[in-house]
Amino acid sequence: MKTSQDPRHKKRQRLVQELFSIEFHQQTLSKDALAIWEQREFLDKEIQKVAPDFPVKKINRVDLAILRVAIYELLIDKKEPPNVVIDEAVELAKEFSNATSPGFINGVLGHLQKI
Repeated sequence: MKTSQDPRHKKRQRLVQELFSIEFHQQTLSKDALAIWEQREFLDKEIQKVAPDFPVKKINRVDLAILRVAIYELLIDKKEPPNVVIDEAVELAKEFSNATSPGFINGVLGHLQKI
């Protein structure tokens, strides 16, 4: 993340917000969020592989949205270097979630990157 005004960071913020809110409200998603939402079963299986002690249904919904965006970028989209994606996900966790979330997000994505 170069700055909080970076267009890529703003896009990721919007995606996390959309994916979080779709969990609770019926709504129309943007093209990018819809692409991620349609892959959620695959993404959730990947999360479960690398974080078996944390059932997906029990993961904080904000953290889950961040993980889905990041894992989508890492495994499907592949437009950004992995370290950039992980750094952005940690920054989003600092911005949107609780104090333990950045470490959790970093650990899950770091483990995924090693596989």
